[in-house]
Amino acid sequence: MIVSPSGKIDKKFLEGARKQLEAWGFKVISGKYAGSSSGRFAGTAKNRLSDFQKAMNNPDIKAIFCSRGGYGAIHLIDKLDFTAFHQNPKWLIGYSDITLLHALFQQNGYVSLHAPMARHLTVEGNEDPCSNALLTILTGTPMTYEFAGNPLNRKGTSQGILRGGNLSVLYGLRGTPYDIIPENTILFLEDIGESPYHIDRMLHNLKLGGVLEKLSGLIVGQFTEYEEDKSLGKKVYELIEEMVKPYGYPVCFDFPVGHTSNNYPLLCGSRVELEVTKKKILLKTLPHAIPE
Repeated sequence: MIVSPSGKIDKKFLEGARKQLEAWGFKVISGKYAGSSSGRFAGTAKNRLSDFQKAMNNPDIKAIFCSRGGYGAIHLIDKLDFTAFHQNPKWLIGYSDITLLHALFQQNGYVSLHAPMARHLTVEGNEDPCSNALLTILTGTPMTYEFAGNPLNRKGTSQGILRGGNLSVLYGLRGTPYDIIPENTILFLEDIGESPYHIDRMLHNLKLGGVLEKLSGLIVGQFTEYEEDKSLGKKVYELIEEMVKPYGYPVCFDFPVGHTSNNYPLLCGSRVELEVTKKKILLKTLPHAIPE
């Protein structure tokens, strides 16, 4: 079921996503309010909650596909009822503002898919490796990635629970019941349109709050659509590299996740192994990583 829990979306992208999902062999329905509009949102909070709750409750639906991020999922996070969902769990698919819902699903013990949404499926086409990686996971193949390294990488191998998403959204959850669990976490981060000093401030929050020191690993994804700030004396990746120098876990940079066309699906809440060298990044789900 395609739903729009956050920002409103151009209906051509809803149709494009439906066509791509159907081409993969899935039966697709759209939420009543998936294409609605109320200011910047895809319908009122009541509309968006209704669609999402119906998707959670329907035993025939196996995946909840979020059409886009934007802003708005915060209106739903404390109102969703997992009673029926516990009897018939299903995938949650999306990223950006959907980071909020991933945090909620993990709090309730479920793995979810930080993955491309409707515009990506519409625009990128059948040969897109990120879309095909989503299909691969949805049809039962474990997640295994190997990508080129980065000179800033800090080598090492660790295991942990993969958690994370959009840094600004995670920052907004600090001090709430949906906050990051740092212990045994391999954290991945990405963001869009944030000034470097904003990124620095949010990372300092994670550092001063004791999150960074307790991690088992850090995956630094794509930070896009911002202007470099020469007054800081460092680029964004260099700021992060400096921030985590005191800790001994593996750290990788330039991982293909975020607000770009190179946005590979990640299994939030799954147990993974991260291996990092200067030349490569290897990330894979471990056996029995996903609860039955």
